[in-house]
Amino acid sequence: MEDYWDIALGIVAAIAAFFLHNAHFSYLSTFASALSIIALSVTVSEVAEILAERLKEPYGSFVLTFSAVAVEIILLYMILTAGETGTQALETVKSGIISAVIVDMNVLLGLAVFVGGLAFKEQEHNEDTSSTYTTILFISSIALLVPSLLKFSDNPHKLYQASIIVSILLIAYYLIIYIFQTKTHSHFFKSTARSRVLRLQKRRPHKENEEPEDNYIFEKLPTWGNILSIFLLIFGVGVMAELFAHDSAHVFSDLGITAGLAGLIIAIISVSPELITAIKAAKNDQIQRVVNIAMGASTVSILLTVPILLGLAHLKGIRFALDFNALQIGALLLTVILAWKTTDNGETNYIEGVSHLMFFACFAVIAALY
Repeated sequence: MEDYWDIALGIVAAIAAFFLHNAHFSYLSTFASALSIIALSVTVSEVAEILAERLKEPYGSFVLTFSAVAVEIILLYMILTAGETGTQALETVKSGIISAVIVDMNVLLGLAVFVGGLAFKEQEHNEDTSSTYTTILFISSIALLVPSLLKFSDNPHKLYQASIIVSILLIAYYLIIYIFQTKTHSHFFKSTARSRVLRLQKRRPHKENEEPEDNYIFEKLPTWGNILSIFLLIFGVGVMAELFAHDSAHVFSDLGITAGLAGLIIAIISVSPELITAIKAAKNDQIQRVVNIAMGASTVSILLTVPILLGLAHLKGIRFALDFNALQIGALLLTVILAWKTTDNGETNYIEGVSHLMFFACFAVIAALY
């Protein structure tokens, strides 16, 4: 049961969410569906981690980030369609997109660096990784600023046109980055410092009575079986996301929760499985994986989530433009700058982790009251 608590919790919470939704208990249904999404997403993260170990870097981190971003896209799309063309739903989705990056780069990276820093004082990673990612994120943030500037144009159609053009540019940019990361410069995203924990583990003599650690069912499945499992789990997340989107809209409205704070809550739900994986990696002195997950997920969140959501909204007949507000773009740019400053020397410590958490706390206050 210890190995499968997440699946059990996800199923139980899902059943409870259905009953509570049908009984019109919106508050409890929202909580139960969110709990189910988190639990099932943890399983997705566990399976993705197994695949990551088999595929090695940088493909491993791709699997981890894609599995997490899939959950994010499903959640935000359900929010978008549940509210149809409502202004509140559109603002919540836009807030969710930016908040996902803010949470990844400040909560996930900050908490993992803090935990790892307490355990090892300083942890080393490939500085080319953070340098490349911060450059990509900075340019991507600037690209999102383009439609926002046309928000004040006399012709509203120009804003939507700019959103489509920027989305196409983001996808093209991502394709180039994919080639850069997997073909020409894959060494930029691999650790240059061997983990002290892994070195110690190799030195320890293997005990004859020691039980093998491959009893977990997903460890026994072949690669194709794990890929199929991820798709099935993400489908389950999608079903729960539809319930969450329907009931949370009423809850947020009743409690007077702003679109900014609602987007932040959704981002935390979608990022929570990555957070668990990152903290585990930091405790094992694998800060390279933490950097890859945090910055890689943030990159994919902008370069893929934005165009995919815009495309899905267009197919649904929803006019979804990328007119982010000043707080969102400003917080995004400042996050990238902070990440650049804290990771540019290839070393991290706990004070840098605290700094990211402090930034997030300030952002959360503004998002709640903006």
